[in-house]
Amino acid sequence: MAAISDKKVVTITYDLSVTDENQEKVLVESAEADSPMVFLFGHSGLPEEFEIQLDGKNAGDDFQFSLTPEQAYGEYDDQALVEIPKDVFLIDGKLDDDMLQPGNFLPMADNEGNHMQAKVVSIGDTAVQMDFNHPLAGMVMHFTGKVQEVREATAEELAHGHAHGEGGHQH
Repeated sequence: MAAISDKKVVTITYDLSVTDENQEKVLVESAEADSPMVFLFGHSGLPEEFEIQLDGKNAGDDFQFSLTPEQAYGEYDDQALVEIPKDVFLIDGKLDDDMLQPGNFLPMADNEGNHMQAKVVSIGDTAVQMDFNHPLAGMVMHFTGKVQEVREATAEELAHGHAHGEGGHQH
């Protein structure tokens, strides 16, 4: 049986809870058996500590661990709350009111062409307040789950840097 290690394709199911402002755990995401999380270990883009906690586990193993903001997506950064002129969001001279709603996440790019997601916080007369923090920034994350499968990555998966097939990336 293969244990989780670098360059293995890992399939897990899990529940993710975060600690809210009342210090209570709130479920924010689940990956169930019918739609598990599948990733290439060591190349997942997930927080390093997440992978460290799974390293060496085998199919069938349960896991439970927590990540502090420092181990995950960092503390919430007030500097990442940015006012952007409303005209930046014009498409053919018009605002898309369905898209520009508080709470929506929009694909954005900086001056150097780097792509990122930002959440619409509020819409003013001349500007839109956008939050560029990761949605889980500043939160303690609690994972409870099970390793479903561990397998060797194919040469193509290694070349592409991600898992393929069911639950992975489709080409």
